[in-house]
Amino acid sequence: MPGAQFQAAVSVVLRSAKGLDLLLIKRAHFDRDPWSGHMALPGGRRDSKDIDLKHTAIRETMEETALDLGQDAQHLGQLKALEPNSVRLPKLTITPFVFGVGRHAQASVASPEIDQVFWVSLDELRGRDSESYVEIPMPDGHEQEFPCYLVEAEPVWGLTYRIISQLLEVHT
Repeated sequence: MPGAQFQAAVSVVLRSAKGLDLLLIKRAHFDRDPWSGHMALPGGRRDSKDIDLKHTAIRETMEETALDLGQDAQHLGQLKALEPNSVRLPKLTITPFVFGVGRHAQASVASPEIDQVFWVSLDELRGRDSESYVEIPMPDGHEQEFPCYLVEAEPVWGLTYRIISQLLEVHT
């Protein structure tokens, strides 16, 4: 993608349940992290040791949630790569990789970067009760409204919202 300087990957982990559950994380608060405190998908920047972006997604998921997608998951494909819309964020291309895991798969907080992990039903995300808007403070002092999903009263917005929306479009 034009202008992108860094590559990153996230894991869209689907667990078979009554329907399908999606793994989300809540990032811990750090001053130097532009996504500090946000709800997100596990993932991060490509490391020079990563053989490809899929490996980045698998490695980051293991580091953040102790879920070993290299052993305990089926790679189902990938979604369209995205870039942040904000000029305040790093120039980055983020590729979402979709994995399926069994209904007994567990994830836990495995890194100081992560505050919590959640499994949320795709049916819940599709429901009207989860669609909302969140007011985000801007550098100029004003607030801007963004669409979001509400998960455990936490807004899932921005790139993660865009990736989940893309997932819900292709998964009917």
